[in-house]
Amino acid sequence: MKIVRRAAITLLAAGAFVHLAGMPATAMEKQKLRFSAVFSEQDIRAQMMQRLAESVSDIAEVELFYGGNLFKQGTEIIAIQRGNLEMGNVAPQDISNQIPAFSILTSAYLFRDADHLKAFFASDAGAEMKKMAEDQLGIHILGPTYFGTRQVGLRIDKKIETPADMSGVKLRMPGGDAWQFLGKALGANPTPMAYAEVYTGLQTGAIDGQDNPFPNVENMKFYEVMDQLVLTSHLVGYDLLVISKKAYEAMSEEDRAAFDKAADEAIAWSTEQHLKREQALGDFFKEQGLKISTPDVEAFRKHAQEMYLNSELSKDWPEGMLDRINAL
Repeated sequence: MKIVRRAAITLLAAGAFVHLAGMPATAMEKQKLRFSAVFSEQDIRAQMMQRLAESVSDIAEVELFYGGNLFKQGTEIIAIQRGNLEMGNVAPQDISNQIPAFSILTSAYLFRDADHLKAFFASDAGAEMKKMAEDQLGIHILGPTYFGTRQVGLRIDKKIETPADMSGVKLRMPGGDAWQFLGKALGANPTPMAYAEVYTGLQTGAIDGQDNPFPNVENMKFYEVMDQLVLTSHLVGYDLLVISKKAYEAMSEEDRAAFDKAADEAIAWSTEQHLKREQALGDFFKEQGLKISTPDVEAFRKHAQEMYLNSELSKDWPEGMLDRINAL
C-alpha cells in the first residue's frame, strides 16, 4: 500500500509540474520590465510611461529609468538583445543602424504631421516595417511616441534662409549614419554628441546648434544657451516604444491585448500633450529673447529629398514604400 500511495503522489506531483510548466509566466508571477530612455523625468513621455506602468500593473512590474542613466542613447536595442533590458524608447535611426531598410523612416520631410505618423504605423505598410524589426532585432514595436517637429536652434547670430546658409555650422546630431546624414541634408556640418552633453556643448561653443522639437528645448533648457530658432520643420520627431519580443511573447494572449491597449492610450495622451505644448512654447521662447524665423522651407525640402534619393541610403528602402507612405 505504501508503494502504491508513494507512486500516486509522485504521479500527482509530476502532473502538477507539467501543468505549471505549461502556464505563462504572468499566471505565476508578474514580469519585471526594465524601461530605459534618454529623456528626462520632466518630459511628457516620462508621464506617458508612468501612466502605462500604472495601467499594466496587474500584468507586469515596469521599472522606469530616465536620462540615459541605465543605458546611453543608442545602446538600448543591444541591451534588449543581450537580455539586459526589456523595454525602451528608441530612435528609428538606431534601428536603421542594424536594418538599413529602416532608414526610410528617418528621412527628412517624410511624415507631414503627427496624424500622418500614427496612420502609417497603423497601416499595412507600417505593419510590414514593424515585423521587420521584430524578426531581425527581436523587438516588438508598441507604437511611435511623437515628441514634436524638429527645428534648428543656434547659438550664433547668422541669418538662415536656405541650406547654403547652414554651410560650416556645427550642428549637433546623435551618433549613427542616419542622424549624421540628416545633418548633411540640412546643409550643416553634423557633429555627433550625446544628448546629455548638448547644453554644455552650446555653452562652450563646441557646437553651433542643435535640432530638437520645442518641448525638448524647454525640458533641457537649451534656450538658455541659444540665440535663435530656425523653423526648418525638417522632421516629425518620434521615437518608438518597444518591448523585447521574448518578454512580449511570455505574456498570455489576453495580457498582450491589454498591454497593447494601455500603450496605445498612453501614447495618444502623450501626443496630445506635445501638440498643445508646442503651440504654447513659441511665445515663451520669444519672451526669453530668442529670435524665431522661418526660412525657405521648400528649398530645404527639395535639397534634403534630392540628397536622400541620390544616396546609398535610399537603395536599401523597400520598393514602393515611399509612395505608400505619401499616399496615406
